[in-house]
Amino acid sequence: MFNNLVSIIIPCYNAEEFISETIDSVLAQTYENWEMIIVDDCSIDNSPQIILSSTNKDERIRLIKLSKNSGVAEARNMGLLQAKGDYIAFLDSDDIWDKNKLHEQIKFMKHNDILLSYTSYIKINEDGEKIGRADIPKSVDYKKMLKSNYIACSSAMAKKDTLNGLLFPPLRLRQDHAFWLSILKDGIKAYGIREPLLHYRVRKRSLSSNKFIAVQYQWKLYREIEKLPLYKSIWYFLNYAYLGFKKHLF
Repeated sequence: MFNNLVSIIIPCYNAEEFISETIDSVLAQTYENWEMIIVDDCSIDNSPQIILSSTNKDERIRLIKLSKNSGVAEARNMGLLQAKGDYIAFLDSDDIWDKNKLHEQIKFMKHNDILLSYTSYIKINEDGEKIGRADIPKSVDYKKMLKSNYIACSSAMAKKDTLNGLLFPPLRLRQDHAFWLSILKDGIKAYGIREPLLHYRVRKRSLSSNKFIAVQYQWKLYREIEKLPLYKSIWYFLNYAYLGFKKHLF
């Protein structure tokens, strides 16, 4: 049997519509040895009050407030710096976990000596209605991940020792893609669980839904973060565009 502490990092900004459901999905986990670190990025809605009501009910939940609005990367980094767990799990403030998510993922990682894992997920809309399913490859390495981000952030779990102090780069978009690449650079592989253990919320007005902005940040990832030469950047960008078109089409 395993009982490792899992640190769950949740960045939050103006998520009053969804944060209660997100927190409840963690409270419902069959695996109970976790700490939840919610980092509020200066929300101007009722998110902090909703979170505080949960901290008063369960001592495993902590709220950290940033002093200024700094973006999701900085919020996740603050959570990483505060995390005490043997494993780190990431969860966005509008997504929902299956009740067996932590148990199945910890078991999968420990039994197979895996350092970074991810899962398939169900796509839901803002009303919680199912709109699709994302299947994932069995495994990914650095080169495969350059072509597309196969790891949904809210599905990811990493062994803390593997991170070696790595932090998310200060990007408004694609910061999670860059983070996975930084882990995989040294020859590590990430492995996926085909069972969908996450409900991923697709929001119409989110920054990531703006394809023009997303394309700009993808190019910035190749050139400024990964510092790929021009010809490699073009090659991987074309793969990224093709896979994105294929995903949208099918």
